[in-house]
Amino acid sequence: MAVRFRFARTLCLALVLGTIGLAPAALAQQVEPPGKQKKLPEAPSKLPKVDRGKNLDFLFGALKAAPDEASAKHVEARIWAIWLQTPSDTAALLMSRAKTAVDAKKIDVAIKLLDSVIKLRPDYIEAWNRRATLYYMQNDYGRSLADIQQVLIREPRHFGALAGLGMIMQEVGDERRALEAYRKALAVNPHLEKIPDQVKALTEKIEGRDI
Repeated sequence: MAVRFRFARTLCLALVLGTIGLAPAALAQQVEPPGKQKKLPEAPSKLPKVDRGKNLDFLFGALKAAPDEASAKHVEARIWAIWLQTPSDTAALLMSRAKTAVDAKKIDVAIKLLDSVIKLRPDYIEAWNRRATLYYMQNDYGRSLADIQQVLIREPRHFGALAGLGMIMQEVGDERRALEAYRKALAVNPHLEKIPDQVKALTEKIEGRDI
């Protein structure tokens, strides 16, 4: 039974990778969770009010041009604030209950609540993104990648999803695809924490030279 489960999980991951144009590598090796809680990049805990006078195109331009990290974090928070703005009162209530369930470590409950949000408002990016995070925490990389794909279909500039894609690729042993995802994330947001170090290390390892 355990062998069948591992095979099914590997097959699922391989199919998702193929769907998003990524070749699976080292999928037969199961990845054990690290000592600390697994977590994909997500919004900061404190966000500004949504600035309706500034659209995402303007903010992404400002993010690239930010002169320092403090300025970049300010712009990044505004982008997250727009992404997290709920499309309806019902979606807002379900998202709030999902967060409460996560805080109570009831991950399966949170996933079911996010299922409802996605069914109700499939264009709401943050529901896909949060569910991807929860699947990742459960080591369910196939479903996490599928949700990341849905995020990137709706917002190809989602640097959190791109960085998360890189993390998953790195964990399953596909370092070349991890590097590709990390580079795309940095092209959108040059001020991401820790990602430049990952790009440097992977570039030296894969391409044999400094960046």
